[in-house]
Amino acid sequence: MEQTSLDPHQKALAINLDETRYGTIAEIGAGQETARWFFQVGGAAGTIAKAMSAYDMKFSDSIYGPCSRYVSRDRLQSMLDHEYHLLNERLGDSRGQGSAFFAFANTVAARSFSQNQDGHGWLGIRFQDRPGAEASQIDLHVQLKGQENIQDQETLGLLGLNLIYGALYHHDDPDTLLTTLLDELSTDLLAIDMIDFNGPAFNGVDNRLMALRLVQHGLSSAAMFQADGQVVQPADVLYKKAVLVERSRFRPPTNLTMNLLDSAHRAFCKEPGVDCDNVIVLSEMTLHNLGQGDEIDVQDFLDRAEILCALGKHVMISDYGEFYRLAQYLFRYTSMPVAIALGVPTLVQIFDEKFYQHLDGGILEAFGRLFRNDLSLYACPALDAQNGELVTVHNLNIPEHLRHLYMHLLENGYIRELPDVDTSQLAIYSHTVLEKIRNGDADWENMVPAQVAEIIRDRQLFNYRG
Repeated sequence: MEQTSLDPHQKALAINLDETRYGTIAEIGAGQETARWFFQVGGAAGTIAKAMSAYDMKFSDSIYGPCSRYVSRDRLQSMLDHEYHLLNERLGDSRGQGSAFFAFANTVAARSFSQNQDGHGWLGIRFQDRPGAEASQIDLHVQLKGQENIQDQETLGLLGLNLIYGALYHHDDPDTLLTTLLDELSTDLLAIDMIDFNGPAFNGVDNRLMALRLVQHGLSSAAMFQADGQVVQPADVLYKKAVLVERSRFRPPTNLTMNLLDSAHRAFCKEPGVDCDNVIVLSEMTLHNLGQGDEIDVQDFLDRAEILCALGKHVMISDYGEFYRLAQYLFRYTSMPVAIALGVPTLVQIFDEKFYQHLDGGILEAFGRLFRNDLSLYACPALDAQNGELVTVHNLNIPEHLRHLYMHLLENGYIRELPDVDTSQLAIYSHTVLEKIRNGDADWENMVPAQVAEIIRDRQLFNYRG
């Protein structure tokens, strides 16, 4: 039976009337919008041990300790540490056997009168799923899109309530927990670009999969996790970094996939204004590359993630089918150069005007957005499917009416050749490798890096049968 969604009043009242739940709400930055829901519906004395806000920096530091940035995950962590510790210290003996404690906190920069920019913030909850249990925790980062401060305040209040309710009653179903975060809310008002589940209540949860779910369910257009599998907030990772992106299926990464990326990295590091020690490399997969429509093979995705993480790659998942949207996203967080590594077949697709029919300015508008900042496309050669001849950026077949536009981009360095790619690898295609893996044809091992072959064999990825 389909579960009936509760409205905010019903959620707050249900928590207030649950005698097994008791906790603290601490909020900084946009008022006590989450706590207000619990007091508004009545019965809050049965649930709220304390509600507070420490807006002044000196007050905040005296309670939670000094912090370099007040709207940060570090500050959120110190708030949760402090408030959850106080709950147990002061109420553990008297209520610990019958109450499951929780501490909710947020630290937010909402849209303000002084700064005309979108707000953002961190929200988190540390909670027991049952009295006396070890605590679990959820952290998330939200981008606020309200045009007025009051919109951001209302959004935060609802999001905080949804997070508390979801943690307390949906912790055994993280997918449902994710989707209910948007109850009574709209993606026009917010985007959740990072969520992290930790603790015994989430023992079976893979946060890399949760990053995928954020994008799949429309809570965010992009999400990231590091080589160690830890989810990260994109703005923190990309800030003041030069960025190199390779978009691929990585199913699996082949010799050509990795050679293309290595070649692009060498070329990018030679560019003026690029410090090789300050370059972040992203392996990007779009939802289109992960399945058909809403249907995504979870294990297949985790197999790809497992290999990329083992190779030391940072992974980005996005719904940016068009490259200009990817570029706009990256330049939102960095002012440094950005490069995209791709093959010439993909470069041909970028010049296909059907992808830009929804734009008033068509392909010219799309390219204006794509190349308006310091962005370059590094194009790997390919073999012509008909005659096997080498196709490069210099002999690419571009429609005649777009030829002058293409030559302008090529001659001015927006499109660049990767001349040192190993052309002996150009005949390797990932779908061929995947077919050989599943059919038990050992020849696939010659088509992927040795480390990739070892990972696939040892962890039996992609239905490997040995």
